[in-house]
Amino acid sequence: MNKSITSVVSAIGVIFGFGGMSHGFFETLQGNTQTNSFIINAIGPTHQMWEHGNEPAFTIIPNFLVTGLLAIIIGLVIVVFSLKFLHTRYASSIFLALFIMLFLVGGGIGQVIFFTYGWMLATRIYKPLNFSRKILSMNFRRVIGYIWRPSLILSTLCIIFSLEIASFGFVPRINNPKILSDIMLISLAIGLFALILSTLGAIANDIQNRMEDTNK
Repeated sequence: MNKSITSVVSAIGVIFGFGGMSHGFFETLQGNTQTNSFIINAIGPTHQMWEHGNEPAFTIIPNFLVTGLLAIIIGLVIVVFSLKFLHTRYASSIFLALFIMLFLVGGGIGQVIFFTYGWMLATRIYKPLNFSRKILSMNFRRVIGYIWRPSLILSTLCIIFSLEIASFGFVPRINNPKILSDIMLISLAIGLFALILSTLGAIANDIQNRMEDTNK
């Protein structure tokens, strides 16, 4: 089992599982009303906290309350699964299926890129990483292997910060919607870049661990 890769996948699952629950919470606040469209705003006008804080989502359920409750339930299942069950057989398929379900019940549109990335990593949890070992030099693996945890922490913080801005539009002493949007996008970009670095470091660390286990 590639434990470092598993940790990265787990972080992605937890972050966007909670993100889906957040969407669901705001959808339930809109009450037992019709959605009138497959594309909805998870945050309705009554609860919108800044100009761009509407959180677009897709849903096949034509009711805000039901959509929101399902998003909360599935998001919670994803969080628990990502923390406890990524070691199980068919974990990558279950991970993908849960996130597709979350997407279909108002869990958010932007998460698609990240859960697809997480699913691709999840397919590597029990793989030998021979190809990565060939293309990543020993020196590169030694350097990048030390930074996967700090990079994952940075990625997590930046992505959560961007999700917070998307919903609440809160950055201390800043009220300008344009500046808030720029900060949100920059934070998300840094988070994605750090996530990629963390992934490379996790792969390098798992390769090293496998080599040490082989030599024992």
